Amino acid sequence: METSHITPELFAYFRELKQNNNKEWFLGNKERYERQVRVPLQRFIMDFEQPLRRISPHFRADPRPVGGSLFRIYRDVRFSPDKSPYKTHGGIQFRHEQGRDVHAPGFYLHLEPANVFAAVGIWHPDSAALGRIREAIASDPAAWLGAKSDPGFCELYELSGESLKRAPQGYDPNHPQIDDLKRKDFIAHVELSEDDACTPDFLYRYARLCDRAGPFMRFLTDALDLPW
Repeated sequence: METSHITPELFAYFRELKQNNNKEWFLGNKERYERQVRVPLQRFIMDFEQPLRRISPHFRADPRPVGGSLFRIYRDVRFSPDKSPYKTHGGIQFRHEQGRDVHAPGFYLHLEPANVFAAVGIWHPDSAALGRIREAIASDPAAWLGAKSDPGFCELYELSGESLKRAPQGYDPNHPQIDDLKRKDFIAHVELSEDDACTPDFLYRYARLCDRAGPFMRFLTDALDLPW
């Protein structure tokens, strides 16, 4: 019988952490974090390796506690007015093998009380990567439309992220794909629920969501000269 990787205990932990976001509470509940969050999510990552390889052999499911697919729970507060030391959600990114950080193309899973979603694409790409994606859209709009309008993809996903208010430099404001050329992020997401995440077959349901994003992800990797 299949058992859930993710349980209601994970969401209960994050709800309590949100109310007690301080070092004393966190250290006093460190065993809960390990047992209810970190270990189950690392197991999810390990078990996702084979389904991910069937989607694309060039994305990685890395269970390492540091530098792997699971985001650290510690917040970077250096430049933030919010000095809360801990994240109140779990985040997993299965990034491209040639990606070095969160800005690489990848498949993402967000686990937060009342805010669970799957996302795909590339978030805040650097200027060179952003330029190459825009050029790919402008030079082959049919391929871009085919990727973002693929029935299996657009039935589930919604494009999101930040956009410029004006056309980027060098592009005609009247270009038929100008709304997409203005994008600063090329990401799409599908909203889920805590109940969805806690079902015994969620790993396979999540794999199907990632698979449905294949045409979108292939366009982005092709634009960046990365293998799909």
